[in-house]
Amino acid sequence: MGISIRNKVAFITGASAGIGKATAFALAAEGARLLLCARSTDALTAMRDDLIAAGAADVFPFALDVSKRTEVQAALQQIPVEWQDITILVNNAGLARGLEKLYLDNPDHWDEMIDTNVKGLLYVTRAVLPGMVERGAGHLVNLGSTAGHMAYGGGSMYCATKAAEKMLSEGMRIDLLGTPVRVTSIDPGMVETRFSEVRFGGDKERAAKVYANTTPLTPDDVADAIRWAVTRPAHVNVSNVLLTSITQANSLSIHRTA
Repeated sequence: MGISIRNKVAFITGASAGIGKATAFALAAEGARLLLCARSTDALTAMRDDLIAAGAADVFPFALDVSKRTEVQAALQQIPVEWQDITILVNNAGLARGLEKLYLDNPDHWDEMIDTNVKGLLYVTRAVLPGMVERGAGHLVNLGSTAGHMAYGGGSMYCATKAAEKMLSEGMRIDLLGTPVRVTSIDPGMVETRFSEVRFGGDKERAAKVYANTTPLTPDDVADAIRWAVTRPAHVNVSNVLLTSITQANSLSIHRTA
């Protein structure tokens, strides 16, 4: 049998939409207490009643930009004491910017992706993980990507940040040997969210073409994998879940209908 996460604090970054939002609902169904952050609390606050109705024991939303180290440290020190014993951390916050050849790309895009996808993951993990080790309980879930396994044209920096996530997850798993804290990397392929719209600066038409004539994953598919991983028996560590839809084999091989 798996473990229960009922009444356990699950902290999800980037929880206002997409995979983060779907994960909040998946863990709500398991009775978790949900600690949710995003850059703005508007969407999180609007979700609260629905999450409670879905089974969440409680919900605490707060604003946080994970790319700001001092902001992360301060925010996590200032949350109410009853929310500080975090059992599950889902490092979901992340983004891509542009799809340009590296030598022509805007360096501001590099900074934003590195600051959010790599540094943000590190800042939040550094603030939360010591408490898990001290309490002898915890599960760290990092959102990776097929892009961390195989590069694609125009995505060099994004792929590099997801390759960094893959190596960080592997290194953390080694560092945590001898503790009960588990580390899982969830690495999806194409998921139909606002990801491509953000990547292309709000260009919905261009974003739609990414998923045209194919069957991408949904946020619920990824959230289901996360829920499965965090509810395995305590001695089982799901190191990595690499998942794509049936129409995608890897970052480059995608079947599209006519």
